[in-house]
Amino acid sequence: MNTTTRMLLVACLSLPMLAACQDDGADEAAVVEQAPLTAPADNNDDAWGNYLTEVVRRNMDDVVTSPYLYYLPAEDAEGFQGFYDRQLEKAQGDVARGVTEGNMLAYGSPASGRMADLIVSAFEGVAPDTLKGVKVLFIGNAADSARVEAAVAPAGVNYKFVPAQ
Repeated sequence: MNTTTRMLLVACLSLPMLAACQDDGADEAAVVEQAPLTAPADNNDDAWGNYLTEVVRRNMDDVVTSPYLYYLPAEDAEGFQGFYDRQLEKAQGDVARGVTEGNMLAYGSPASGRMADLIVSAFEGVAPDTLKGVKVLFIGNAADSARVEAAVAPAGVNYKFVPAQ
């Protein structure tokens, strides 16, 4: 799990540099369409890390700083509860400290329901409109999206859901 977390961190730290180096493509004749993404069929942390990194990269839009990433392994992973507790503590701390406008909070996991629980808990008690201009990206199951959106909306974030399919 530490390897996956490190891979996600390195990938996301390099995103702003890649975005700054990219040409806007205005003078190119053809636009290259990106291949659709498919969520891993198993609970392989490395495969999920690669998938989630690509989903985040494709949804950066106008975010130019490294996003805050939150990942949980599958619920049957060894030490899941400890990992969940540490991610929840990190997420609560980040939200409580405040996130500046133009940043992204990205959440994804093969355990979509538990990730939704984490997001709801992290946003409990957040004062209204304190995170205006912050993008919250949730990559998970459609069944969990509505409760995540209801939990984050009062903070004034720009919510985006991407189904993990």
